[in-house]
Amino acid sequence: MKIVLVKPEIPHNTGAIGRTCVALDLELILIKPLGFSIDDTSVARAGTRYWKYVNISQYEDWNDFINTRKPSKEDIFLFEEIGRTSFYDAPYTKNSYLIFGSESTGLPQDILAETPDRIFALPMKNSKVKSLNLSNAATAAVYQALKLHW
Repeated sequence: MKIVLVKPEIPHNTGAIGRTCVALDLELILIKPLGFSIDDTSVARAGTRYWKYVNISQYEDWNDFINTRKPSKEDIFLFEEIGRTSFYDAPYTKNSYLIFGSESTGLPQDILAETPDRIFALPMKNSKVKSLNLSNAATAAVYQALKLHW
């Protein structure tokens, strides 16, 4: 299982997600452009002393990622508030790619359009909240996915 961040903007979120990846022995995949340098001290600070242990891969853009990794459609899980299926009902696999967009814009429309049946949402009871913090959403999703494969 892997966590994929497409164009992340806030280093603290990426650092916190990296720390989760270390805790769960997961790969963190970053799709450029990034809103920061992964050598940035703020990324390392959020990941605390664990950042040096993050199994991290980077790709120049979405196409580079798809063409290099060649994930099957069944292993792609896109997370957006527009998802019609709850992340509780997603058919996660051991090879799942849990994919999240940037903090300000989410996943690009062209990525969402490629596989509209692979978009999942984290349920929220109060409509005043549009979305969750990226690191919180990624952590919630990965623990839900691992529940089936722990």
